[in-house]
Amino acid sequence: MSIEFGTDGWRAIIAWDFTFSNVQKVTLAIAKYIKANYYQGGQKPPVLIGYDTRFLADEFALFAARVLKSEGIEVKISIEDLPTPAVAYAACTTETAGALQFTASHNPPEYCGIKYIPSYGGPATTSITKEIVSYMDEISDKELIYSTDEIPKFDIRKQYLQALKKMVNADLIQKHNFNIGYDALFSTSRIFLSEILADLNIKADTLHKMRDPLFGGGMPEPKPQYLKELMQLVKDKKLDLGIATDGDADRFAIIDENGNFLTPNQVLCLLAYHLVKHRKLSGSIVRTVATTHLLDKLAKHFNLDIIETPVGFKYVGEAMRHGNVLIGGEESGGLSVKGHIPEKDGLLADLLIIELVACENRPLSKIWQELLGDLGLELFQAREDFKLNNMSPKTIMEKLKENPPKTIGDLTVSKVSDKDGLKFYMGEHSWLLVRPSGTEPLLRLYAESDDKESLRNIISSFSPIVTEIMNNLKILSAKK
Repeated sequence: MSIEFGTDGWRAIIAWDFTFSNVQKVTLAIAKYIKANYYQGGQKPPVLIGYDTRFLADEFALFAARVLKSEGIEVKISIEDLPTPAVAYAACTTETAGALQFTASHNPPEYCGIKYIPSYGGPATTSITKEIVSYMDEISDKELIYSTDEIPKFDIRKQYLQALKKMVNADLIQKHNFNIGYDALFSTSRIFLSEILADLNIKADTLHKMRDPLFGGGMPEPKPQYLKELMQLVKDKKLDLGIATDGDADRFAIIDENGNFLTPNQVLCLLAYHLVKHRKLSGSIVRTVATTHLLDKLAKHFNLDIIETPVGFKYVGEAMRHGNVLIGGEESGGLSVKGHIPEKDGLLADLLIIELVACENRPLSKIWQELLGDLGLELFQAREDFKLNNMSPKTIMEKLKENPPKTIGDLTVSKVSDKDGLKFYMGEHSWLLVRPSGTEPLLRLYAESDDKESLRNIISSFSPIVTEIMNNLKILSAKK
């Protein structure tokens, strides 16, 4: 099988591709990278290893630790399952050669994954991933070889929670006497968030606060379809708001006081607004190409710079490491802010929203409406997948790039960007992003407009454009 690294490490189905032998191969490649980049001049900083709540994640982590140990790499393993941001925090606040985190994040229960977090505490850049992958070719399939030495352990919970507490106005939050709903979704945040919520004098009605590798038969993904119980809880008990995280707690979810799900785009805007209005902070706003342009409007409103990156938090994190960034995030539910690690952190996002409500001392829905009023604009988003019936997404994208549509629906295409996929701009506030899937025969569509009807037309009008391309390709193929 081919082991392919995506935007955030390697993920695969347990026992099918995600096996101990394949974990050994990836771990040996990472060992080569560590020796080449950290173990020069006699230095041997340890590699930290964490894991989430998935089936066998702890066993894969221990096995990887033993493989690294057999290669002469110093290693420490966590005493408990950890949020990915906690692992990233540990990697960059002590002397390390980075960390491995065994997680498949928000993917279905049958998946596991492994990501390498360099010592700067953020996602591995493309150049780092390429170097690790290049070592894979040097590693032959062999019997499992690993050390039987005892592996030392590390505990980062106290330090990480202290760091989170310093990122918010604890005194203000403690005085507010919050009553909230919290859906742990069987995730790594269940102990961490519960502990800090109690410390901040927040009363939380908590759901699914236990380890379940099957995630209750659902998905560890903080989307509305998996948060219905939390949304109902907030409504029934008239709570101040609801919060959740995904499986490894690097993504967030926010429910307002009416039980309505706020999209990650809304949360990003609210927190950027909060950091400027209440914290009096400044800096660039970083967003991916698929993320709302309401952030652009907000940046202009506050006289801040906006930076657009390709999809993937590794690009956002890289911008945060090299510039004065106020907040960086993506529409899929990840963000971080100035003064924190360059890795998405769902726990911090949840706590900052709580702080925002405490600062405003009024319901979250009212704060959102005021934000829209200040900007004088509301934007609507849509997200769909377009199936290609086994036709190559790459081929379709090439044809679209060669001959981009001049109109989509009744809107004229004024500009096309190829920063990541193809992004078609139509007027001042409408755009369509088309990206190929790397694993399936489909195109991923993201659209935004200031008018709901225009948004529907953008998505529906793109279908015949792609269908025509596919039909032409079939005709050409038949002629051959």
